[in-house]
Amino acid sequence: MKETDLYIHATKQLSGITKELIFQHRRFIERYIELFPEFSTTLVPWYNSIGAPKIIQNMAKASIKAGVGPMAAVAGAIAEEVGNDLLSYTDEVIVENGGDIFLKTNNPVTIGIFSGKSALSLRIGLQLEPENHPVSVCTSSGTVGHSLSFGKADAVCVISDSCPLADAAATSICNYVKSINEIEEAINYGKTIKGIIGIVVIMRDKIGLWGRIKIVPLN
Repeated sequence: MKETDLYIHATKQLSGITKELIFQHRRFIERYIELFPEFSTTLVPWYNSIGAPKIIQNMAKASIKAGVGPMAAVAGAIAEEVGNDLLSYTDEVIVENGGDIFLKTNNPVTIGIFSGKSALSLRIGLQLEPENHPVSVCTSSGTVGHSLSFGKADAVCVISDSCPLADAAATSICNYVKSINEIEEAINYGKTIKGIIGIVVIMRDKIGLWGRIKIVPLN
């Protein structure tokens, strides 16, 4: 639907309901942008969200914590809102939105990390154990995809209980990585963002890790 392209796994067929949910949450964002056009273009945190729809407030909170513009959290925010709503119809769901993943499963899940031309691309994955609540994994890249990034990391993955925060934080941390020598500095910065569970930074053949994460080989 327009820029939103979701891949969803659930225990039953929910595509009709999902389309309605995407439309609903996109309209919240579109109408807000009609009132505040700068919301869609600013690269700095957004503080003016009092009385706004929940999805806008969550994007604004994520932008403030991560120090980036609110649209850095849009893919994660839509994935989370749609995923949470679908949990009314299924006890397990995985929602992927352009590399940003919201999931609630009853069994362990391994998420492969695509990092472009890096030697580590799709060679390693994050293994997540089932939780009593949803968890999110979002990825930003300075070398892959069309999203705006000021960094040069091949992949920055962030794990959080909040999908908008993971999305915004991945962008923010990726902005710090201009060279391999800055991987550690970027992770140290990421540690200061409240609400993050884990960080993975990949650049060429180097990797930096922090937090409650388990890396497993894919092949």
